[in-house]
Amino acid sequence: MTQYVRYRLENGAPGSGSWGVLEHAVVHELADAPFDGEVRSGVSTPVESVRLLAPSTPSKVIAVGRNFRSHLHGRDAPSEPGLFAKLPTSIIGPGDPITLPADSKDVHFEGELVLVIGRRTRNVSVDEAADYIFGVTAGNDVSERGWQKNDLQWLRAKGSDSFGPLGPAIATDAPPDDVLLQTRLNGDLVQSERTGDFIFSTSEVVSYASRYFTLLPGDLVFTGTPGSTSALSPGDQVEVEIEGVGKLANPVVADVGR
Repeated sequence: MTQYVRYRLENGAPGSGSWGVLEHAVVHELADAPFDGEVRSGVSTPVESVRLLAPSTPSKVIAVGRNFRSHLHGRDAPSEPGLFAKLPTSIIGPGDPITLPADSKDVHFEGELVLVIGRRTRNVSVDEAADYIFGVTAGNDVSERGWQKNDLQWLRAKGSDSFGPLGPAIATDAPPDDVLLQTRLNGDLVQSERTGDFIFSTSEVVSYASRYFTLLPGDLVFTGTPGSTSALSPGDQVEVEIEGVGKLANPVVADVGR
């Protein structure tokens, strides 16, 4: 499978990073984002010499809730995708810490398949939608359950800084509706289900979202979490693995304040 990454050199200065193609543990630099085609610069770097970043810098992050029957826990299945938004500033990359806000009490992991949009998408049909999906990656829809229940909207519960781990790569050939999604907490397997169990397929979700929002290249669509979730504590390690994509690992830390 073709895997695209964003990265910077381990000894390089912090910045926006570069795009690359990951092949056989070597990152081949691209001249620009690959959504309009892959143009290699000719520069190659061993992957152990780079720091992988979140593999997209979206203008918007859309998510769908309750998209696995195993996550409904007795509730009725929705008749339409239940959409909400996460903030682009919630997105972090592989190895970056999930920071628990000082006043949070019940922050959960949610391992998910994430779609990366490759073309301007507006009012597309279900049959057309797959052509607008550039690829998939792994994500973690970190959620504060108390805020999710009690706030007017889910903005704080879902969109707080670091509540959107993403990565490590975008796989362009993985079938989004038939890959294995697994989540591990401190090495223990806590979620495992194939995306073939979606209530709404990825094409249905993208088509539905495109009725209301113009999706742009690099925008993200979180597609829902399976089974059960549980609370995180400082010192935990969460790993979300998508078949064909790789493993996204993030430590959990407490907010030290300012």
